[in-house]
Amino acid sequence: MAADPWANLKQFTDARIGLGRSGSAMPTHEVLNFALSHAMARDAVTTPIDWTRIENGLADLGLSTMRVASAASDRSEYLRRPNLGRKLSDHSREALMRAAEMEAQRPDLVVLVGDGLSSTAVTANIVPYLTAFLPYAAKSGWKLSPVLLAADARVALGDEAGEILGGKAVLVLIGERPGLSSPDSLGVYLTFAPRVGLKDADRNCISNVRQRGLSYEEGAFKTAWLLREAFKRGLTGVNLKDESQFLIEGQQGPELIG
Repeated sequence: MAADPWANLKQFTDARIGLGRSGSAMPTHEVLNFALSHAMARDAVTTPIDWTRIENGLADLGLSTMRVASAASDRSEYLRRPNLGRKLSDHSREALMRAAEMEAQRPDLVVLVGDGLSSTAVTANIVPYLTAFLPYAAKSGWKLSPVLLAADARVALGDEAGEILGGKAVLVLIGERPGLSSPDSLGVYLTFAPRVGLKDADRNCISNVRQRGLSYEEGAFKTAWLLREAFKRGLTGVNLKDESQFLIEGQQGPELIG
């Protein structure tokens, strides 16, 4: 039997390549794998997130948390009305205003964790990602806000939260729209001087942070590099390019971010 020329390439990607065929159709096992991947993607969007589990994991890292929610009344409305996921509920807005009044010093970095379109991604990746990121924050001396755990959140929700808390920048960690080969991808969004009304062009994005994607260590390194440059230059977005790859390969660590 001739060797499959695709076999070697398949080890480098989760994409569906070299599926083979059975007559004029795909093999049965590939059809079943596709159905499984589709079900996992749907589950990632619709499965309620377990915030208590995440709170416990972040507490082990020494991080305090605060729960907030978007203006969407439930998951169905969140999916039908993306605009509601971009603004805080009245209750959450008032709670953040009270929290801001109690803080003697405004944070350098507001951290918001949103379920987004994949609770699977947040549950699987948020604690290991922040474990990798915190040494950079400590090395740089950045004051962090309590981690905001935001239900039914879109990326721009961080703009309003960051503005209320007076953060110099906001870091939004959110579940990305699941693909058929990656239902657990975490997105990292950075915005300098957060405020309501900013556009996607005003922020930087690091995508596909997960075990089988961009590693936690590399994702944290890129985040810290971009934040350092954002604070130095006073901007994020299309005018801030990720040039962290020009640092010496294999030497990603807090000592390089000063």
